[in-house]
Amino acid sequence: MNKIIKSGAVIAAAVALSLTGATGSFAADPTPGVTKVALTPEQKAAFEAAKAQFHASRDARQAAMATAKAAIATAKANFDAAKAAATTKEARQAARAAMKAAVDAAKATVPAKPTKPVRP
Repeated sequence: MNKIIKSGAVIAAAVALSLTGATGSFAADPTPGVTKVALTPEQKAAFEAAKAQFHASRDARQAAMATAKAAIATAKANFDAAKAAATTKEARQAARAAMKAAVDAAKATVPAKPTKPVRP
């Protein structure tokens, strides 16, 4: 029993030593080949312009999504009213088709998600 406890303590000490040794070796080694390069004024201006364009595209997309959500809510309300007033199955199907068309039209107005600019 005593031998098992000693071997467990040795294993725990070896694991702790290997973990601290591994983190110490990573901290001590410099990362070769990775150096920061200063951007030229032209590169910096182009990157800043790309960032501004990205932010504008993102804001435009968010505004379009808000408008589409409002249009979809209106279409849903119109569908509920038309469904309640419908007396035949064809009328309910027509109301559903009208709602689906309105939802598809609202979704089509939302532009694609913009991609982030990459730093040169």
